[in-house]
Amino acid sequence: MEFEVRTARDGDLAGLPEIERDADGMFRPLGIVFPPGPTVIEEVIGTGADIIVAGDPPVGFAAVRDVDGAAYLEQIAVRADLTGRGIGGPLLAAVRARAAEAGAPGVSLLTFRNVRWNMPWYERHGFAELPEARWGPGLRAHWEAEIEAGLHRLGPRVVMWAPTR
Repeated sequence: MEFEVRTARDGDLAGLPEIERDADGMFRPLGIVFPPGPTVIEEVIGTGADIIVAGDPPVGFAAVRDVDGAAYLEQIAVRADLTGRGIGGPLLAAVRARAAEAGAPGVSLLTFRNVRWNMPWYERHGFAELPEARWGPGLRAHWEAEIEAGLHRLGPRVVMWAPTR
């Protein structure tokens, strides 16, 4: 099953929060239940974020913004019934390719350290833990915002980085 990866169109945006909520449900069996409130995609729509989707209609998406002069992956999500079918990899590859085309030195993100489809998945795609000494003020602000939102109480978090060059 192959899904075209492309820039989101206005008509795609309304369905993206449901994809994220569906993907978030995969964390429940691990004891990770996200706090109530808007989804990440709801928070970034309309902020100038680059939103990339897979499929028409979309079955997955990635949302990226500039943080500290590099691309920052705010969220990547795939419908739960389609995970493991090779949709996330092309979305992540598109994020990295667009970052390189824009001249960004790399892509950063925050994720769960001990969830197999989080840190280990990103490691398989060329990401590594970014030492705290290399965090810029924007990454630090994201880290602090996650602490304040209660995400760090759900499980150990990690900052990761992959160069574009």
